[in-house]
Amino acid sequence: MSADLVALAYLVASVFFILALKGLSSPLSARRGNLFGMLGMTIAVATTLTITENWVLILGCIVVGGTIGAIVAKRVAMTAMPELVAFMHSLVGLAAVFIAIAAVNNPVSFGLPAVLPMGSKLELFLGTFIGAMTWSGSVIAFMKLSGRMSGAPVVFGGQHLLNLVLAVVMVGFGLWFFFSDTTNWTAFIVMTSIAFILGFLIIIPIGGADMPVVISMLNSYSGWAAAGIGFSLGNPMLIIAGSLVGSSGAILSYIMCKAMNRTLVSVIFGAFGSGTVEEEGANKTLGSIKSTTASDAAIMMNYASQVIIVPGYGLAVAQAQHVIHELEEMLIQKGVNVKYAIHPVAGRMPGHMNVLLAESNVEYSMLVEMDDINPQFNNADVVLVVGANDVVNPAAHNNPSSPIYGMPILDVEKAKHIIVNKRSMKAGYAGIENELFYSSKTSMLFGDAKAALTDLVSELKNM
Repeated sequence: MSADLVALAYLVASVFFILALKGLSSPLSARRGNLFGMLGMTIAVATTLTITENWVLILGCIVVGGTIGAIVAKRVAMTAMPELVAFMHSLVGLAAVFIAIAAVNNPVSFGLPAVLPMGSKLELFLGTFIGAMTWSGSVIAFMKLSGRMSGAPVVFGGQHLLNLVLAVVMVGFGLWFFFSDTTNWTAFIVMTSIAFILGFLIIIPIGGADMPVVISMLNSYSGWAAAGIGFSLGNPMLIIAGSLVGSSGAILSYIMCKAMNRTLVSVIFGAFGSGTVEEEGANKTLGSIKSTTASDAAIMMNYASQVIIVPGYGLAVAQAQHVIHELEEMLIQKGVNVKYAIHPVAGRMPGHMNVLLAESNVEYSMLVEMDDINPQFNNADVVLVVGANDVVNPAAHNNPSSPIYGMPILDVEKAKHIIVNKRSMKAGYAGIENELFYSSKTSMLFGDAKAALTDLVSELKNM
């Protein structure tokens, strides 16, 4: 394939990638966006195969990797999707590191001069340390999300100072590598090793409440790592795709931080979520709770004019999305106005609740974002909270000492009646008691979300 045709094909692929991002900006067009992304990647891979002499080997690797990825993705439950995403990010970062090592070892095979110019060294330095930090940071995120490591922040004295010293030392060895007349493997290896360590140290102080931001941030890192390697290899497709992923991930991270009333810097350096997790039932100063039954909850919802459903991670854990859709349809048949209130950081990854409810064919028009739904809670007869915790905690408004103070929340406490479904009184990711559970307007419906919602549906059928 001629150079002009290659450039044209890469341009077409880039357009598809841009269309993919645009499509993913809305649940209504998300599937179309994914399709555009797959088409763009197919064009990019096919084009690359035409300009390489090792296409058989590369194609074989694609088949092996694609098969493994497809099998893993198919077996992963919806609740485990966040850790799968984190794991995939780690592989992108590690791939960038391996490509950089190969380029430093044999630059001629990548179309580079035998003695690397300073520009190439800088690009390889950036791609290497960003990729290394992405890999190690994503591993920690994966372990925290999958329960293989405690979600509580890991903090110790002098942590930020240590990170700063390591960063300075890493940059110092990077400069040594940069200004060396020959390939300085010592500087390169030490620089890469420190980057791996920094990735671990930056992510371990971040608590579970910040994991949605961490995932989007690591997504951004993986994109910039790919772009950096793209510059080194002179591959415009890697540069464009990496830049799109990096910039969109950074924007998403900013949006997530804004939704949590945090700064991106505070999240990166572990300033948020460092409080100790309260033990189950440890805080008894908020008052008493009032429990209810499926029968009483069904009666309350049956005679309501407007019901707002607030889905949370507990809904995903119980795989109860189909049952809640059945409940929603039954209420609508009875003349009840039903809406879903979606908080930007509900669940364990951006858009988690949207994807979960879309799986059960809930109409997108019924999913209402936080800013639009909050004024409607005053008129809601009943709010059903299913497995959500921190995103409905009034402490964000009422308690300046709370670690979530200032975080925008769903104003559930303004509704006339509130039904909260939880398995226990255990604290959420932020590790604090939820004031909403002790409100006089709140009734607690304890139990697994799927079982509780099934009982609600059964009771409503008999009314």
